[in-house]
Amino acid sequence: MSESMPSVFVSHGAPTIAIDDSASRRFLAGLGARLPRPRAIVVVSGHWECACPAVLASLRPPTIHDFYGFPEPLYALYYPAPGAPSVARRIEQLCAAADLPLISDPARGLDHGAWIPLQLMYPEHDIPVTQLAVCPNHDAAYHWRLGRALAPLRDEGVLILGSGAMTHNLGDFRELRGNTAAAPDYAGAFCDWMATTLEAGDTAALTAWRERAPHALRAHPSEEHLLPLHVCAGAAGDDWRGRRLHHEILHGVIAMDAYSFEPALRRAA
Repeated sequence: MSESMPSVFVSHGAPTIAIDDSASRRFLAGLGARLPRPRAIVVVSGHWECACPAVLASLRPPTIHDFYGFPEPLYALYYPAPGAPSVARRIEQLCAAADLPLISDPARGLDHGAWIPLQLMYPEHDIPVTQLAVCPNHDAAYHWRLGRALAPLRDEGVLILGSGAMTHNLGDFRELRGNTAAAPDYAGAFCDWMATTLEAGDTAALTAWRERAPHALRAHPSEEHLLPLHVCAGAAGDDWRGRRLHHEILHGVIAMDAYSFEPALRRAA
């Protein structure tokens, strides 16, 4: 039987994290070795948005370079991992059992929210990968419920990897243009609230983050980059706890926090 996996949320940052040194790049490059070896990976990426849950069912997912104006070396990177259509079918079964509609996409590839952290975590690209979309027209509670439906995958040796951002305000990032001394002071407060909420396993607060978290609208003008975190929390079960693995704020406003999620009893053991 495969080893039970945590679910893990990472902040993937700008595409240049694949080639530029930072503490967050070094963290991602060492993360795969810190985790049990998965038999397959499901990446929930903030860069695939659909009206309802969708899963990638490709046998050999292509690498999507879904960004523009970046250094040429980025466009030479590919992640030729095998697909995981059997895991995609299992996701269909689990979502059907939870009364969550799901569509299967046999053609779409891995966007940079998926392949860039995978390139750093598992550079041998030898673990089968599928991808799950987020649904910004549904709220955080819906995505927690989606993660809860996927929880059995963890005991089947499948890593559920959420890839987004702890804070994601590109307007502020562009306005600062590297002037971190002028950065508004909200990313740290938002990260602190999230750390308290996640480490307590407070589902009610987490799913009501828009109303409860300080500077929520400033930290996330849109929600797609935080929704993968809710899926990961839900996938750890009803009595979950989060553990912060990494914290860094880049460019004054882009928080790069990462968390693992497990059942509270397992963490206490």
